[in-house]
Amino acid sequence: MKLVPLITTVALTGFLTVWDAPLKLINPAAIQASAQELSVNQRIELLTKNKGQIGSGDQLRRFFFGDLEPIGIQPGGAGHVVNLYNKANNVTFSYCSTYDVIVAVKKGKITKFEANEVK
Repeated sequence: MKLVPLITTVALTGFLTVWDAPLKLINPAAIQASAQELSVNQRIELLTKNKGQIGSGDQLRRFFFGDLEPIGIQPGGAGHVVNLYNKANNVTFSYCSTYDVIVAVKKGKITKFEANEVK
Protein backbone atom coordinates (compact mmCIF):
# COMPACT_ATOMS: atom_id res chain seq x y z
CA MET A 1 0.00 0.00 0.00
CA LYS A 2 2.91 2.37 0.58
CA LEU A 3 4.04 2.00 -3.04
CA VAL A 4 0.84 3.49 -4.50
CA PRO A 5 1.74 7.15 -3.74
CA LEU A 6 5.27 6.58 -5.05
CA ILE A 7 4.05 4.99 -8.27
CA THR A 8 1.48 7.77 -8.73
CA THR A 9 4.15 10.43 -8.26
CA VAL A 10 6.48 8.78 -10.77
CA ALA A 11 3.66 8.37 -13.30
CA LEU A 12 2.57 12.02 -13.00
CA THR A 13 6.14 13.25 -13.27
CA GLY A 14 6.69 11.22 -16.41
CA PHE A 15 3.42 12.43 -17.89
CA LEU A 16 4.25 16.10 -17.27
CA THR A 17 7.80 15.71 -18.53
CA VAL A 18 6.76 14.20 -21.84
CA TRP A 19 3.70 16.45 -22.31
CA ASP A 20 5.39 19.26 -24.28
CA ALA A 21 6.70 16.86 -26.94
CA PRO A 22 3.33 16.64 -28.76
CA LEU A 23 3.01 20.42 -28.58
CA LYS A 24 6.36 20.86 -30.32
CA LEU A 25 5.31 18.45 -33.05
CA ILE A 26 1.94 20.12 -33.60
CA ASN A 27 3.08 23.76 -33.64
CA PRO A 28 6.86 24.30 -33.65
CA ALA A 29 6.40 27.93 -34.78
CA ALA A 30 4.73 28.78 -31.46
CA ILE A 31 7.73 27.50 -29.55
CA GLN A 32 10.12 29.51 -31.75
CA ALA A 33 8.01 32.68 -31.52
CA SER A 34 7.96 32.58 -27.74
CA ALA A 35 11.72 32.09 -27.64
CA GLN A 36 12.47 35.18 -29.72
CA GLU A 37 13.39 38.30 -27.82
CA LEU A 38 11.53 41.52 -28.55
CA SER A 39 13.36 44.80 -28.76
CA VAL A 40 12.45 47.52 -26.27
CA ASN A 41 10.56 49.47 -28.95
CA GLN A 42 8.61 46.34 -29.93
CA ARG A 43 7.72 45.78 -26.27
CA ILE A 44 6.44 49.34 -25.93
CA GLU A 45 4.46 49.03 -29.18
CA LEU A 46 2.93 45.75 -27.98
CA LEU A 47 1.93 47.30 -24.66
CA THR A 48 0.44 50.29 -26.47
CA LYS A 49 -1.53 47.96 -28.74
CA ASN A 50 -2.76 45.87 -25.78
CA LYS A 51 -3.64 48.74 -23.44
CA GLY A 52 -7.04 48.29 -21.87
CA GLN A 53 -6.89 44.50 -22.24
CA ILE A 54 -6.74 42.29 -19.17
CA GLY A 55 -3.23 40.94 -18.74
CA SER A 56 -1.41 43.93 -20.20
CA GLY A 57 -0.21 44.68 -16.66
CA ASP A 58 1.40 41.26 -16.54
CA GLN A 59 3.16 42.00 -19.82
CA LEU A 60 4.43 45.28 -18.37
CA ARG A 61 5.88 43.50 -15.33
CA ARG A 62 7.56 40.84 -17.49
CA PHE A 63 9.00 43.31 -19.99
CA PHE A 64 10.27 45.91 -17.51
CA PHE A 65 10.78 43.95 -14.27
CA GLY A 66 12.58 46.16 -11.76
CA ASP A 67 12.85 49.13 -14.15
CA LEU A 68 9.63 50.97 -13.25
CA GLU A 69 9.44 53.87 -10.81
CA PRO A 70 6.05 55.03 -9.48
CA ILE A 71 5.78 58.78 -10.03
CA GLY A 72 2.11 59.54 -9.47
CA ILE A 73 -1.37 58.34 -8.58
CA GLN A 74 -4.52 59.78 -10.08
CA PRO A 75 -8.22 58.99 -10.44
CA GLY A 76 -8.98 56.73 -13.38
CA GLY A 77 -9.49 53.14 -14.40
CA ALA A 78 -11.55 51.45 -11.70
CA GLY A 79 -10.72 53.92 -8.94
CA HIS A 80 -7.11 55.05 -9.17
CA VAL A 81 -4.22 54.39 -11.53
CA VAL A 82 -0.49 54.45 -10.82
CA ASN A 83 1.83 56.17 -13.25
CA LEU A 84 5.03 54.15 -13.68
CA TYR A 85 8.09 55.71 -15.31
CA ASN A 86 10.80 53.77 -17.12
CA LYS A 87 13.92 55.95 -16.95
CA ALA A 88 15.92 53.83 -19.41
CA ASN A 89 13.38 54.39 -22.22
CA ASN A 90 11.78 57.69 -21.10
CA VAL A 91 8.26 56.20 -21.19
CA THR A 92 5.44 56.49 -18.65
CA PHE A 93 2.77 53.80 -18.27
CA SER A 94 -0.51 54.34 -16.43
CA TYR A 95 -1.49 51.10 -14.66
CA CYS A 96 -4.84 50.07 -13.14
CA SER A 97 -4.21 47.30 -10.60
CA THR A 98 -7.91 46.48 -10.16
CA TYR A 99 -8.11 44.99 -13.65
CA ASP A 100 -4.35 44.47 -14.21
CA VAL A 101 -4.37 46.67 -17.31
CA ILE A 102 -2.29 49.43 -18.80
CA VAL A 103 -4.63 52.34 -19.56
CA ALA A 104 -2.18 54.83 -21.10
CA VAL A 105 1.34 54.95 -22.53
CA LYS A 106 3.29 58.14 -23.35
CA LYS A 107 6.86 59.22 -24.02
CA GLY A 108 8.38 61.35 -21.30
CA LYS A 109 7.93 61.61 -17.54
CA ILE A 110 4.19 62.17 -17.08
CA THR A 111 3.05 62.57 -13.45
CA LYS A 112 -0.58 63.14 -14.42
CA PHE A 113 -2.31 62.03 -17.63
CA GLU A 114 -5.38 63.76 -19.04
CA ALA A 115 -8.59 62.43 -17.47
CA ASN A 116 -9.92 61.11 -20.80
CA GLU A 117 -6.74 59.04 -21.31
CA VAL A 118 -7.02 57.04 -18.08
CA LYS A 119 -10.74 56.34 -17.85
